[in-house]
Amino acid sequence: MIQEYLNSVEKFIVVGDRVLIKPRDLETRTKSGLVLPATVKEKEDIHSGYVVKTGPGYPIPSNEIDESWKEDTNETKYIGMQAVEGDLAIFLKDQTHEIEFEDEKYLICPHGAILLLIRDEMAL
Repeated sequence: MIQEYLNSVEKFIVVGDRVLIKPRDLETRTKSGLVLPATVKEKEDIHSGYVVKTGPGYPIPSNEIDESWKEDTNETKYIGMQAVEGDLAIFLKDQTHEIEFEDEKYLICPHGAILLLIRDEMAL
């Protein structure tokens, strides 16, 4: 399911500690068989979706600045994130930003707003 979205978003470069998420279909059925439309589910605080792309992580300062005799590489270093492409992320909706690209809805979510990741080990 996630592979069909990867081709259209290859142009995206996610920066910092942000994660690009494709929200799951919000239409659900109750136990009695009633279909709840997506507008009912959008009002909830916690949502879920698939991680499509991640940024490089949290930037950390370089220790080489203090040593003036060393060559300045200007190489930014990052602390990696736990989220990887294909994970199912459970996240706080109010901290995300919604974008639309090629008639598809995506969410930009800071890594700190992700509460839980569900990873299919067989997919890795």
